[in-house]
Amino acid sequence: MEKAYKMFNKDLTCTMGRGTFQYKPGVWYEEMEREANCIANGFHAAKNPLDCLSYYPNFANSQCWLVEIDGDIDEDARDSKVSAQKIRLVRRLSLPEFVCAASLYIISHPDMDYGSHVTVNRPAVANRNHFAIAVGECPIAKGNKGDVIALLRTGAGSRKVVESNCFEIDDVVFKSGVWYGVEGTEVRDDKEE
Repeated sequence: MEKAYKMFNKDLTCTMGRGTFQYKPGVWYEEMEREANCIANGFHAAKNPLDCLSYYPNFANSQCWLVEIDGDIDEDARDSKVSAQKIRLVRRLSLPEFVCAASLYIISHPDMDYGSHVTVNRPAVANRNHFAIAVGECPIAKGNKGDVIALLRTGAGSRKVVESNCFEIDDVVFKSGVWYGVEGTEVRDDKEE
């Protein structure tokens, strides 16, 4: 059994090749085919939570769940998408949990392709999904109230993360429109001037 992430419509439905499928938390679903195939069959999920946004690009109009997958599992060649013979919804993720899970994936896969949801070696501003993930030797990011910021500092000339921080802009401790560094303190972005 493995853990993965899956996005759904707000009503916990997903569109499959054969139509719409309704899911319920805690229930094991099993594919009738003996082998899972990312293109043809099985229950799809992703090892990297950020890859779920390729299929459900609007986090606010979707639900993201931690899932367990089992049986035959086929891996996709493009990203971390997998197809599994069996799947069960374990727990719905809030936006901060989603961003922290994505950060943990990045930390444990330093050679991965970061994709479009991660800003590398430059200042990051929270995107339309209300989060910013900045990776680099001096990561900084900003957002507005309710946005989630993840900062992953790498070693000099390396992709290995040596320090990280993840927090929500609450306008109490972390203020809207302010640049923050990995220590969680305010920093100035000289590129803005």
